[in-house]
Amino acid sequence: MLRVPLICTSQGIDTSNDNPCAKFQLDVLAAVAEFECSIIKERVNSGLAAAKARGIRLGRPATLQKRAGEIMALKKHGLGVRAISRELGMAVSSVHSVLAGKKTKRTRLASRLKRTNLTT
Repeated sequence: MLRVPLICTSQGIDTSNDNPCAKFQLDVLAAVAEFECSIIKERVNSGLAAAKARGIRLGRPATLQKRAGEIMALKKHGLGVRAISRELGMAVSSVHSVLAGKKTKRTRLASRLKRTNLTT
């Protein structure tokens, strides 16, 4: 284990020796850092919960189905999957998904909600 001492002469902190006071100072600093980290996590999680309660959509917006028309048009013009992906700046797997008619997770969830009449 690498032991690097922390010496702050203006603060009275010296961890260069193996004394109980130095260990206590480091433990207090570590506890304060851990406390601050947990406070930040709590604030972030409460902010996310409040945003969800207000109905704000979180995460990256889905763009795959928005570009399905462009992909199908390029395919009708005879372009291959790789050419379409290069043309539109998309991943080859995304182009394959659209051409295969696969639905994204969000569209599957929306169709499931419509079937069970849970939409508002």
